[in-house]
Amino acid sequence: MASSRRDPPQLTIPTSSSMTSLPDLPSISALFLIDFDVKAGYTIVWKQAVDDVELDGRVEYKSLPSGLHTVSEDLIYFVHEGTHAGLSAFVNVPCEEEEARNARMIAVGVLVPLSYGRLGRAWRHAEGLKAMAVTLAESRKDTSLLEKYWEANKPQPNKRPGHLVTDEAPVSSAGIAFPSLTNLKRREHTRDRSASDGAALVAPEHKLSPYHPAWSLTSLLDQFGPLIFPIHRAALLRQRILISCHAPVHEICDFVYNISVLSNIPLSVMDFLPSSSPTQRLRPLFTIGVHDIPFLMEDFEAFKRRGDPDEATEEEAGTGWIACTTDSILAMKDTLWDMLITIPPDYAANAQEKVWPVVECPRGKPIKATQRDLRRYNALRSGLHRLVATNPAPESPSSTRHDLGGRPSTSSSNRPRVASGAYDAMDKIAEPPSWAALAYNGFMWWASAGEQLRSEEHEESQRDAALLADLGPSPNASMSMPPPSTLSDPLSSSLSSLTARRPAGDGAALVELAIIAYFHRLTTQMFSVIADVVEAADEGYADDIEEEEATEGAQAEHTSNGHEESNPDSQPLLPIGVDSDDDLAAVTVDSRSMENMGLDVWSGADALFVNELMKLYFGREARIEGKGVEVCGVRVC
Repeated sequence: MASSRRDPPQLTIPTSSSMTSLPDLPSISALFLIDFDVKAGYTIVWKQAVDDVELDGRVEYKSLPSGLHTVSEDLIYFVHEGTHAGLSAFVNVPCEEEEARNARMIAVGVLVPLSYGRLGRAWRHAEGLKAMAVTLAESRKDTSLLEKYWEANKPQPNKRPGHLVTDEAPVSSAGIAFPSLTNLKRREHTRDRSASDGAALVAPEHKLSPYHPAWSLTSLLDQFGPLIFPIHRAALLRQRILISCHAPVHEICDFVYNISVLSNIPLSVMDFLPSSSPTQRLRPLFTIGVHDIPFLMEDFEAFKRRGDPDEATEEEAGTGWIACTTDSILAMKDTLWDMLITIPPDYAANAQEKVWPVVECPRGKPIKATQRDLRRYNALRSGLHRLVATNPAPESPSSTRHDLGGRPSTSSSNRPRVASGAYDAMDKIAEPPSWAALAYNGFMWWASAGEQLRSEEHEESQRDAALLADLGPSPNASMSMPPPSTLSDPLSSSLSSLTARRPAGDGAALVELAIIAYFHRLTTQMFSVIADVVEAADEGYADDIEEEEATEGAQAEHTSNGHEESNPDSQPLLPIGVDSDDDLAAVTVDSRSMENMGLDVWSGADALFVNELMKLYFGREARIEGKGVEVCGVRVC
């Protein structure tokens, strides 16, 4: 049963011939124009909205986070009142008005109902909003184009608000079929989930639009390196994750969306989780600021109330979130978040050595990738390069990221590509090998002439290869780090360089689909193994209870036949093997299970993750058994 759960899921890759054209824009609930006044600040100078949507005093701060005056343009995503996704296009152009300090800063934004997905497909309005913002920066008085845009995209009587024709596949399970876990007890779903909250990225018959956040997935992996894995684990624990950054925020908002997607729990996994488990997805709040501090405090109070069955809370209130901010004061208030990610400024890209983001817990406790994460990241990177190499496409000399259906480069896309020296710098963001691991490896090398270690390394590489099965040249191909000579190749220097191999105007997201599939399979692998462990523990406990009841029945029959009853003081107070009430819920997770989950058996951080995962999703305590060697009953390492 356990092995069937961990079989690599089947993946359907869309072909170019199956792509269809992109249809209509999603309906908008509001359209507004914000202008910066040196005396009054940001002011709404034009707006149209449906009756139940309030704009004044709300969208101005969310649409224009602090620091935008330092950039010429930006796209900002945000969430409005929990019911709408917002998108604003900001432009900053020079002008001759001294009253405006020779700079004109405006933003044109929309609100789209969240009835479909994390952003309501708001990104499909990005191109139109940017065009209007540029035009209005030159002529603020001409608002006729805003009127036309509102009339064309406002909710229509024959079209439900937020409803749109399926233009590009949502993040749904249409593209990836995970193995059905038929042997597990399934539960009824009580949560409302949209079609975009499933397991994959692109349905076979669709393609991504130019401004879809998923185009930044390769940049996400380049930016975070192996740190993406502890971030992914924190997202699975539904922690409050805050990304502190500088303007522009467009790409960081894309990162927020993508991390939320990567940490989705596939529907096949949700089927066998207890009904008290957290929500299937991590809430993306996108851009937040100081004006959101009261909301964040209320949400934390809602989190504390979720453990009380007598307290009623909203569906997603207190369930964790991920957001980005340019307000450093939020980063300083460590009671508002569980994990803080500090993005280095843009000029750090010019440093001779790669500057990685800083990931930390409250009170400045650093978070690093494990040695297993480091090996897994190298395997993923190698597998994605091999995937592109085995799916060649005609390349145009003028092909750039802008050619991908018109999507322009984001803030970090023009940064220098990662050089080979960056991979030496990965050691700085990874935990050093523990003394126990070094002792174990040394002993096993001496005891088995290296055969045992080679066998373990082969099993690990096979598990990593299975996560990209059906994509690479062969499921048995080794997924080791490419030789140093290949790292000097410009196309091999970063994952973002893989987009250069995509034909101009092609919306097929082969690499992006593979990244989504990889992380969803990794999530499935973790939960399948831990569910097996819990089920095995429950079966073992049930067998102990039956054996104990049988023993008690035999003793009772022996007593009824006239034999002297044993001294009650000598009878055990708890079943055999149980020392306390806590042991009734404790589940032992051995080193083999840790390895099968893709975790580091030598890392205390991974052991803590398993304990928290067990408690959060299964309501059980976990006892982690480390790896080691015993000689004559004495543990030597």
